[in-house]
Amino acid sequence: MKRNVRARAIVIAVVILLSVLGLTGLPRSVEQVKANLRSNIRLGLDLRGGSHLILQVRVHEAVKARADMTIESLRQELRRAGIEFSQLERNDPQRVEEADSIAIYLRGVPSARAGDLRALITQRYPMWVLTAVGETDYRLTMRPSELLALKRETVERTIRTLERRINALGLTEPVIQQHGAAESEYEILVQLPGVDDPARVKQIMGTTAVLEISEVRDGPFSSREQALAKYGGVLPLNTKLVPEMRRVGEAGESWWLVSRVPVITGEDLRMARPSRDEFGKWETDFTLGPDGARRFAQHTERNIGNRLAIILDNQVRSAPVIQSRIEDQGRITGAANEQDAADLALVLQSGSLPAGIDYLEERTIGPSLGSDSIRQGLSAALLGMILVAAIMLVYYKASGINAIVALLLNGLITLAALSYFGAVWTLPGIAGFVLSLGMAVDSNILIFERIREELRSGKGVIAAVEAGFDRAFITIIDTHVVTVVSCAFLFMFGTGPVRGFAVTLVIGLIANVFTAVFVSRTIFNWVLFRQREAVTISI
Repeated sequence: MKRNVRARAIVIAVVILLSVLGLTGLPRSVEQVKANLRSNIRLGLDLRGGSHLILQVRVHEAVKARADMTIESLRQELRRAGIEFSQLERNDPQRVEEADSIAIYLRGVPSARAGDLRALITQRYPMWVLTAVGETDYRLTMRPSELLALKRETVERTIRTLERRINALGLTEPVIQQHGAAESEYEILVQLPGVDDPARVKQIMGTTAVLEISEVRDGPFSSREQALAKYGGVLPLNTKLVPEMRRVGEAGESWWLVSRVPVITGEDLRMARPSRDEFGKWETDFTLGPDGARRFAQHTERNIGNRLAIILDNQVRSAPVIQSRIEDQGRITGAANEQDAADLALVLQSGSLPAGIDYLEERTIGPSLGSDSIRQGLSAALLGMILVAAIMLVYYKASGINAIVALLLNGLITLAALSYFGAVWTLPGIAGFVLSLGMAVDSNILIFERIREELRSGKGVIAAVEAGFDRAFITIIDTHVVTVVSCAFLFMFGTGPVRGFAVTLVIGLIANVFTAVFVSRTIFNWVLFRQREAVTISI
């Protein structure tokens, strides 16, 4: 028995040491201990303060982009099929509420080819409904189910993109989720605890970062009017005018006439990183995927001596001359500094937003509110601990000390585990922590009452302690497994603080099994081992 108690004591000592190291590290002074505690016990938005934003996704932009892609594809399909037409265009919804009104208008189709047109639309464009609005004119509208799926996908992609961008900034446990009871609002809630530079985060979140590398057809022009005047006010087919991004200190403006269909887009991007050019200026290098690299190589090989426009967010960053065949490598010049190049690489690497975003609400939560919550929470926890300790000592006598030690160790292990995992403390998380402590007390009560029953039945002290722990163990495991399963559902289907509550509670329950069963039993064995004859126990 002596060897068993010693081995158990070593295990408990190692766990306590690891827990303390997880919270304090290896400090050299009291100030460093405080600093390590502040860095290892991470606080969420409701305790630390930070930024609270509500965004609205411009789903109508994604709908218009899908319509534009359909128009370009349909134009090519009509030409292949030999179906003549005079005009192919769409309307222009300007607000989120108008997204459902998107329509493509096809005019001037010979009446003799109406059947061929319907067959083409049915086969190649099943998400669109073709309606005749005249003998030679037609309107295409998106099916309601497809339109709804597109808008939902746009919001979900926006959430995933924002998560990648914000997490890449190193922010701790941000909350990014759909907001509002009505899904038709297309709103996203973003909470950023302890943000030092909210303006930079907003800028990175709001950058659409749509990268296009397109063929230059003409330019540069000193103004949009000059370009239109050259072509009699009507641009050549499948082209568009794009302004060049103004750099600091530059006067005037430049416009480029580029192909409407890009050679490659940001979807072909695989990697982006900041770097310096041969003159020491900052730029952003990027690498393309296999399919994009193949198309890029074919185009550059056929167009040596011509220009390519690198377009970001509908602004030309640069328009270099193609000197030779280019495959999977490229670069975007013009970064003001290292931070500018790194931020551009970040938004390109994390993907393009499928649509722009508007800020509907912005609040800054001060740390004073969090300080009040922490102070009141600590006061309540301290008062509760004192009351629980007093009741355990009065009711279970010296064995109550056993329960108090197990309870304190439970709290230490839970705090250290959350520190190792890099978890963030929120008010729901604190609620989970307090609940786990309550279940720890409950486990000790189950064990103590079982030991009392065994003593009343006439068993000896050692036998009663062993039987009490063995028989209470099954009940403790049953209750904990049920709670862990419930927490698993909370974690799978919950978001943000609800997940924090579930994680904290599960960690507390695991610590509870260790302290209530292993540590408490070791203390009982140590007390009995010190007695020459184990005939009594204070319980």
